Amino acid sequence: MSRPKCCRHVGCMPDKNYFKPRGIPSSQLDEVVLSLDEYESLRLADFEGLYQEQAAIKMGISRQTFGRIIESAHKKIADVLINGKALKIEGGEVAVGETKHVECPECHKAFGRKGELTQEEICPYCRKINKLS
Repeated sequence: MSRPKCCRHVGCMPDKNYFKPRGIPSSQLDEVVLSLDEYESLRLADFEGLYQEQAAIKMGISRQTFGRIIESAHKKIADVLINGKALKIEGGEVAVGETKHVECPECHKAFGRKGELTQEEICPYCRKINKLS
């Protein structure tokens, strides 16, 4: 049985969520769906210029997960541009808003959490339950 997907943190929702080549009716186009976490990974890494480790912390995920998400996003964007498809941005398990960043006292890596921090947090890197100060 696979592990359940974690909720990813996104800084904001896109105000435009559909893009298509000019002059071709939407009914004639194939559509590629870019999830909100893929959109956020592009925004953080490519637009804001953050390193993957920093962007992963902002999204509340591991660096490896961030790498998989952005690789998928890059492939989808390339498909849209090279093959003249429409792009729709929607979906995914995300939480919108700022995250609070804490450092794990066990492995000393920083990670983000949405909303109020509890007295005990599970580190996404070492998976230990830590009492946070």
